[in-house]
Amino acid sequence: MRSNQQNVAYSDLYAVCEHYFGKPRQAGTSHAVFKMPWAGDPRVNIQNDKGKAKACQVRQVLKAIDKKEAV
Repeated sequence: MRSNQQNVAYSDLYAVCEHYFGKPRQAGTSHAVFKMPWAGDPRVNIQNDKGKAKACQVRQVLKAIDKKEAV
């Protein structure tokens, strides 16, 4: 995912988010919203775009993972 953010399957990104952040607080719609364990902007929002994840959302997830692992 880090080397090619443009070509990530939505299902793969969803699985990564579940692994790091737990079950989404919203799912079953076009968006899945995952709660973050810190204050501020405590969510990551991903969207299925014809089976692919949007590159900006892949970057958002990677940034959240890095922040979580830095703690």
